[in-house]
This record gives sequence, structure tokens and C-alpha cells, in this order.
Amino acid sequence: MSNSVNSLDRLLSAEYSTLKSRGLGSVLVLALGTFAVGTDAFIVAAFLPAMADGLRVSTAMAGQSLTVFAATYALLAPVIATLTAQMPRRALLVAALTVLAAANFVSALAPNFSVLIASRILAAIGAASFTPTAGAASAALVRPELRGRALAVVIGGLTSATALGIPLGNLASHWLGWRAALAFVAAVSLLAGVCILLSMPKLAGNPRVPLRRRLAAMRHPGVRAVLPLTVLGMVACYTPYAYSVPMLHAVGVPATTIAVMFFMYGLGAVIGSLFSGYATDRWGPAPALTVTYIIMTGTLVGFGWLAASNSPQIQIFVGLLMLLWGASSWAQTPAQQHRLIAAAPQEAPLAISLNSSAIYLGIGLGTSLGGVAIPAGASLLYDLGGGVAFLALIFLRRTLSATP
Repeated sequence: MSNSVNSLDRLLSAEYSTLKSRGLGSVLVLALGTFAVGTDAFIVAAFLPAMADGLRVSTAMAGQSLTVFAATYALLAPVIATLTAQMPRRALLVAALTVLAAANFVSALAPNFSVLIASRILAAIGAASFTPTAGAASAALVRPELRGRALAVVIGGLTSATALGIPLGNLASHWLGWRAALAFVAAVSLLAGVCILLSMPKLAGNPRVPLRRRLAAMRHPGVRAVLPLTVLGMVACYTPYAYSVPMLHAVGVPATTIAVMFFMYGLGAVIGSLFSGYATDRWGPAPALTVTYIIMTGTLVGFGWLAASNSPQIQIFVGLLMLLWGASSWAQTPAQQHRLIAAAPQEAPLAISLNSSAIYLGIGLGTSLGGVAIPAGASLLYDLGGGVAFLALIFLRRTLSATP
């Protein structure tokens, strides 16, 4: 492991030596880009019924736009990383955000569902090109002692999207319509692209890693034990999440309070991500994940009970459940990445990129499962998510002997 770390240090130091001495300010524009990507990836859930009505399709059918986005990201991310490895980083980042902006403008103007789906595929290509590149570029843009914090800043753009971007998108769709919300994402993407073009120094591309080598990391026993848990955990979270608006209506949340509930989810995402990192460092990833899946199971089953009761609910209690839902959803990733690095230290970058694909694969499968189950009612949908979360807990405990 030390040889791998030393090689990474030499590579980044050589790259860094060509730049001026830079602090964390140089990566803030990358965080703006990940904010745009995160908002784009999840904002559809904030106005799904309105979009379905506008395009004259069912809510379940409209939810498949999330499935298509997630599946495209999961399948193409390793391919895009291979094909664009040698492309200069700034040019790649700006091109990715330009594609993302164009795709969202097309989504905002989509006359029918087919055009919307095509634009979501294009948006996923832009997102899959940007996020992994932004993480790697942030490490090369700062002094070596600031690399960890630089990565945290870039990831913070994603968590900020759940806390701010999605509630803002919900408000924009409520007052101006869902098309205006997608135009908002396009505008933020363009702004981030311009900021990167004007402020980010040139960075050379990386040596090309064949796709076969990227996928070879999956043969490692530890990696094979960790990645299915990522998929299971994301299926549990996103089976009901894509249909959050009707699901929240089912537990008595009025339309005027939906944005507040999305904010509580996003706040929970920030708290869960930070706490997971602390808990993983202090007690290890297995205890952190065990607590995460217990909370996730209890939260989703609790929502199912509320939906089945068909009685008015205390909004503060629903908000607390949303906080816990967001926290347990986003607490998975830091601990899972820690396990992957420990299981395959020589292949850590490749394993983490595969984990990103597993995240989006889980989102896509969860959204598809939710679309099939939503006609049966909100209570069943929440309970289904809780059941998958419990399966994730069992899988974790059964595979600990093969993983850290």
C-alpha cells in the first residue's frame, strides 16, 4: 500500500509543481460543478407528478427518467474515464458541464417523453464525465497537505445539492413550473463551466488505463463483497425517493411544506456524511454501516406505518424521519469507500470508481422497483425500501469475514 501511496504522491507532486501554490479556493469552482451535477441527478423527484402531467404519462413512467439517468451513468462512467483519460482536465470539465447544460435545456423544452428520455441520457454522459474528473483534479490543484479537504469540498457540492439545490428546484417548479426548474440546473451548469474556464489552470491528462484493467478490480474478493452492498443500500433508499412528492402527500405533508421536507432530507445527508466519516475513523466501517442500516430500516418502516394509518401526522415528526432518511442514505458512501481501499489498496482508485457506478446502478434499480410498486400504494413502497435495507444489513453481517 505504501508503494501505491508514494506513487500517487509523486504523480500529484509532479503535476502540482507546474502550478502556482494554491489553497482550497482553487477548487470551489469544482464544487459548484458537482452542485450542478447533484441537483440534476436528483431534482426530478421534487416535481415528478407535475412533469408526468405535463408530458401526459403516469408518475411511474415519468420516474423512469431517473432510472435511465442512473443506468447510463453506471454503465458509461468507466468507459468515459477510459476514453477521456488523456484529455486535458480543464477542457474535459468544461465540455462535460456544457453537455450537462445543453441536456437540461433540451429537457426543459421537451415536447414529449421520448425527447425527455434522450436528454436525460445526454445529461448522464455529462455528469459521468465531470464528477470523477473533478475529484481527481481537486487533488492536483492544492498543496499536498490540503488534498483531503479539497476532496471534501468537491463532495460537499453533492451534499449541498441535496440540502439546497433540490428544495430550490421544488420551489422553482411550484412557482414557475418544472421546466423552469430544469432551466435553472442548465444555468448553474453553464455558470460553473464559465468559472472553471476562467479560473482553473491547465492540467494535463492522465496515462490511459485500459477498460479491462478497470474492470479487473471486480475480481478481488473484497471488492466483490463490498459492491453488492452499495447496490442494495441505494436500492433501499431510492425505491421510495424518486416518488417523494406523492409519498410525502401520503403521510399528510401539504404541497406548501414539500420544499421544507426536502431541505430536512438534504440536511440529514450532510450530517450523515460527516458523521459516517468520523464514526468510520473512530470505530471502523462495519459498526458505522450497521448503525446506518438499522436507522434506514427503522425510518422507512416508520414512514410505511404512517402511510398506512391514514390519519393526520405531526409535521415535526415527519421532518425528523426525513432527516434520518437523508442521513442514512448518505452515510453509506464514506464507510464503503474505506472498506474498498482497505480491501484493494493497490487498486483503490479503480475500486472507488466502480463504487460510483454501483451507486447509480442501485439508484436505477430502486427507481424501477418503485415504479412497479407505486400503484400498490405508499405504505407498501416504504415497507419495500425498509425490507431491502434490512437485507443490506444481513448482507453486511454475513460478508464481514471477507471484508474489513
